Amino acid sequence: MERPLVTGVACGVAAGALWGMVFLAPNLVPGFSAAQLSAGRYLAYGVIALLLAAPRWRALVSKLERSDWIALARLGLAGNIVYYIFLAYAVRLAGAMAASFIVGLLPVIITIIGSRERGAIRLGTLAPSLALAVIGVGLIAVSATRREPASDWRDQAIGLACAFGALASWALFAVGNARRMARLPHLSSNDWSLLLGIVSGAEALLLAVPAFAVPLHQDGEAWLRFAAVSGGVALTASVIGNAFWNGASRRLPMTLMGQMVIFETLFALVYSFLWEGRWPTMTEIAAIAALIGAVTWCARLHRGAQPPSHMPAD
Repeated sequence: MERPLVTGVACGVAAGALWGMVFLAPNLVPGFSAAQLSAGRYLAYGVIALLLAAPRWRALVSKLERSDWIALARLGLAGNIVYYIFLAYAVRLAGAMAASFIVGLLPVIITIIGSRERGAIRLGTLAPSLALAVIGVGLIAVSATRREPASDWRDQAIGLACAFGALASWALFAVGNARRMARLPHLSSNDWSLLLGIVSGAEALLLAVPAFAVPLHQDGEAWLRFAAVSGGVALTASVIGNAFWNGASRRLPMTLMGQMVIFETLFALVYSFLWEGRWPTMTEIAAIAALIGAVTWCARLHRGAQPPSHMPAD
């Protein structure tokens, strides 16, 4: 594969490896709600991003127009705040099985959208890869069904609606983020990630008010653990992970970018096996094989394809 393609895929794998750790965070701070953990994560993301961007703040701001700030606000809500609120409620009300199945369709949705881009590989050619992705996600759902009790039908309905909301929210972010970065070749992937973090941190202040409105009866140790988890997730998954994702977005066509989301699911599975101290079941092994096959097939189809017209600034 050509260098931009190899580098882009490597960035996508790295982003997935870091994002997958997010699914362990609730287990580390069981006394806090998902909304509180989300607010803590993005507040920490904003603070870290602001500290890193401070020395070059004037230079960064001079590269942006008003429309770019509006785009950052929309992307911060869609890809961070709104997405994780939807996802948290989907898991809580409908269960991880339904949430993983619906949100796990993200690679398919993004790839289908990307197939409409100028010069993109035809959807018919991508169909086998997409089919493998759907099979892999379906097998994960089957495995989760055997582990989770059914919930009340009202909760299930609301949870399913939230899962579809998360799916739509992150799909809008992935597409919008790639297209906006295409207009800013003079801005590095890392700088764009920092700016997104600063805006998301400001938006997280609005989420923190209702999230922490209810008094919490936690001791000092619990709060220290919460701060450590929030800061750790913000640094690894948000600051570094998003920078890798932006690097992939700059080098890969959207039809392949969609498949990169699969690595978040794959690494989340691996981390969950390590956390639970068990080996994957045969169904889970089949799911992993199908997902890896989907990415490999898609990458082979893009061998020789032209990278995005903009060149990376980093």
